[in-house]
Amino acid sequence: MKTFITAEIGINHNGDLGLAKRLIDAALVAGCNAVKFQKRTVEKVYTKEYLDGPRESPWGHTQRAQKEGLEFGKEAYDAIDAYCRGKGILWYASAWDVEAQKFLRQYDCKYNKVASAMLTKDELLEEVAKEGKYTFLATGMSTYEEIDHAVEIFRTHHCPFELMHCNSTYPMPEADANLNLIAALADKYGCRTGYSGHEAGTLVSVCAVAAGASSIERHITLDRNMYGSDQKASIEPYELCRLVRDIRSVEKIMGTGEKILTPSEEEVKKNSGDNK
Repeated sequence: MKTFITAEIGINHNGDLGLAKRLIDAALVAGCNAVKFQKRTVEKVYTKEYLDGPRESPWGHTQRAQKEGLEFGKEAYDAIDAYCRGKGILWYASAWDVEAQKFLRQYDCKYNKVASAMLTKDELLEEVAKEGKYTFLATGMSTYEEIDHAVEIFRTHHCPFELMHCNSTYPMPEADANLNLIAALADKYGCRTGYSGHEAGTLVSVCAVAAGASSIERHITLDRNMYGSDQKASIEPYELCRLVRDIRSVEKIMGTGEKILTPSEEEVKKNSGDNK
């Protein structure tokens, strides 16, 4: 089965619909299966005290100005939905609160995603699980006990899910990848397990496929020097193309695991008899 590859646009669009469309195009050219965004109801996710706090950004001098500047509303998501459907690429989003999940429901996306930071938010997990859509559950920052609880919620609702091994540092040092956890999670929970990466470059993500990852998610950007907290942990379009190409090569290299003689090997075997 082919690895499902998602280009995580997240908030790297910087509130610019034109930039979002360019990132969608980059994912399409690279051969990704889907693009992903993030949706927040600013007033629900953050406290008034936090939003009133200072923060310099292209949109102003407070946390509120920055958070609202990065957030797409209905008009933008209508355009994203139409653009992706027109281009023939799937899109979905991770909601950071119940209201945001209800907002996303109107687009009838094929998939849901629970971000690592949301894996312990029971109200949101219940809201997502009751939709019954295939859901990617990121496990960064989580203990086994916390993953157990999230899995129980999804299984109670008979909602199909896939865990995603993740280390929630931006960017993540390669030495912290711990890719053997992919197989460990798959064995422990009896489910498909993917990899959501925040490292620089593409090597770790390619290795994750060899380690058994059923899906790969990577943040993408047009330029890592752009404004934004996720830009440094993102890959640029040329890297995304290389990532998809290398993943498809690894799938061929890993093969089926069946012991067979290839046609070329059969020929060598036949000819080797003449040299005895």
